[in-house]
Amino acid sequence: MTTPHPAPLYDPYTIRGLTLRNRIAMSPMCQYSSEDGMATDWHLVHLGSRAAGGVGLVIVEATAVVAEGRISPGDMGIWDDRHVEPLARIARFVASQGAAPGIQLAHAGRKASCDVPWRGGAAILEPAKGGWPVVGPSPIAFDVGSPVPHELTEAEIDGVVDAFEAAARRSLAAGFQMIEIHAAHGYLLHEFLSPLSNKRTDRYGGPLENRMRFLARVAERLRKVIPDSMPLFTRISATDWAEGGWDVDQSVELAKRLKSLGVDLIDCSSGALVPHVKIPLGPGYQVPFARRIREDAKIATGAVGLIIDRGQAEMIVDNGEADLVLLGRELLREPYWALKAATEAGREVPWPVAYGYVFKQRR
Repeated sequence: MTTPHPAPLYDPYTIRGLTLRNRIAMSPMCQYSSEDGMATDWHLVHLGSRAAGGVGLVIVEATAVVAEGRISPGDMGIWDDRHVEPLARIARFVASQGAAPGIQLAHAGRKASCDVPWRGGAAILEPAKGGWPVVGPSPIAFDVGSPVPHELTEAEIDGVVDAFEAAARRSLAAGFQMIEIHAAHGYLLHEFLSPLSNKRTDRYGGPLENRMRFLARVAERLRKVIPDSMPLFTRISATDWAEGGWDVDQSVELAKRLKSLGVDLIDCSSGALVPHVKIPLGPGYQVPFARRIREDAKIATGAVGLIIDRGQAEMIVDNGEADLVLLGRELLREPYWALKAATEAGREVPWPVAYGYVFKQRR
């Protein structure tokens, strides 16, 4: 008989007015399977199966706040009211399975207008092929052969902030219970944070306070739009893994700033601002960032990155390294990871009714 594990990983977790049934979350993972930003049956099954599989929080993939903010033509979008109902269908089903539906709002910046990854992911700018011009904080290309972005004016930055607000309002209309701002992986808000991609000399460039300004404005605006009871997360790349770039010390200061604006949790990823960097990949390689930010900024954090087995996930929460564990690839391999892990840990957890009665039958 399995000895019950006392790990709080499987206990309910409350953040603001939202109580999750456990501390396991489905990390947002792009599917590149939308057409004109619309959610499809694929997304319903992809996200819904993990909700049925027992996670506490399901976060919809990076969802573009403007059409030109998509990574690829296949990205999810929420820049138009017609996107709301397909997303609402997903949110309703996720909630019906006992998980909280969340959404990640995003703008890809200079890394936009790319082909889908299974066709190579190369930049596509020709309108005939579905591409569009890209934008960024400074006219610096992501890589050799990548397009040079248009440098956003202050008025255009105002427009992007407005687009995040409009997207948040649509997220509320769709029934999402949590919103995450995507400020990681080399996309627009991250591009403004890092001195490697931001060479501006106005109030959005130079000192750390200036480089944080764009993200801070987005966070402040969203906190005013969404209910006080709704959690607001922000995903960051805690380091660029590159000399002279964004690092964990700056991430701590950013986390303090975001906390003061009403952000509730920092989702700690890393990298992807610049190519060809050496990242020390290994199980839980980003967990130390979650612990450092949690301790130094006194804010809840989420750990993500090569978290595979239940013992690893349990220890992250047991040791106070993070408040949530976000799983990505492992949930692609095993949609029912959360239910299986809890059962193996000796916890009594309800499987979906249509499955659970089978397991209770005597063989």
